[in-house]
Amino acid sequence: MSENPSPSPSAIQASREVRAVISRLRRRLLNAAEVEDLTLGQASVLARLSDRAGADRAGVTASELASTEGVRHQSMTATITALAALGLVERSPDPGDGRRRLIALTAEGRRRVAEGRQVRQEWLVDQLQTRCTEEERLTVVAAMAVLQRLTHD
Repeated sequence: MSENPSPSPSAIQASREVRAVISRLRRRLLNAAEVEDLTLGQASVLARLSDRAGADRAGVTASELASTEGVRHQSMTATITALAALGLVERSPDPGDGRRRLIALTAEGRRRVAEGRQVRQEWLVDQLQTRCTEEERLTVVAAMAVLQRLTHD
């Protein structure tokens, strides 16, 4: 794609609409999972920990989570404390550096993440099935391919 000093009106409109729709869709998906006892930040940390668990690591530090989530270390510490109080995460000493603590999901945390993902998946499938035609669903698939391309460097 050519670099253009000023964006086209269609690029500006597409940007606004994509951001607005993704924001609303995210809220609807989170509401579908009924995570009433969790804040959006807490749910996001649980999802990050779940995604990182497959990386063959015992856990991540609060600093790593804060950096990934774009929040201050103190804010992340408060989030982790709340999640630990709910029994969803646990802290353990870092075997490579005893001064650091690693944060990982507990069995209950893994169950909650999996359950939430399943509920959100079912909600979205139901919405696409009942509110969209086959042609519209195929349009969504094609649009996702375009958006996917934007996320890869």
